[in-house]
Amino acid sequence: MKSLFKFLAVIFGAILLDQISKGILLYLVTGTVPLYGAAWSIVPQPWIIARVTDFFNIVFTWNPGASFSMFRALGEAAPIFMVVATAAIIGFIGYYALRRAGANERLPLALILGGAIGNLIDRIRFGAVVDFLDFHIGSLHYPSFNVADICICVGVGLYLLNWVIARVRASNKGGK
Repeated sequence: MKSLFKFLAVIFGAILLDQISKGILLYLVTGTVPLYGAAWSIVPQPWIIARVTDFFNIVFTWNPGASFSMFRALGEAAPIFMVVATAAIIGFIGYYALRRAGANERLPLALILGGAIGNLIDRIRFGAVVDFLDFHIGSLHYPSFNVADICICVGVGLYLLNWVIARVRASNKGGK
């Protein structure tokens, strides 16, 4: 029961940090925090909010596709496709995390779930995801991203690290 509470706390914490950061940005750009709808049509993009350093800006942009604007070519069908695909992935990972995952897998999976749910909320509300972190070297920009994307990447990294550690431990036990 205690581990379930921790698992859910990480998920809700990731969602909360993601949605608060996006809400603040939406408020700075529009003067309000729209609850739903195609608010992206009224905001020019990308819009540089602040130049923080020579290699980092806070920007405002909408991403109707997946990571790095994949599936943008689907046009008007992209939001529906992304909502259905994301919900299916969340369901699969949630089932795995609660029924089959080991103790070391739950934190990474909770981060992945929290990030995916944070972006899913945007897709349902707006039909696109708010991205705002922009790293660049000169005119070469890494695709902008958000807190949910960070949670997903850190979760995947931790999951892979746990997998490698488990494989090394298993091979060390077999070799002795």
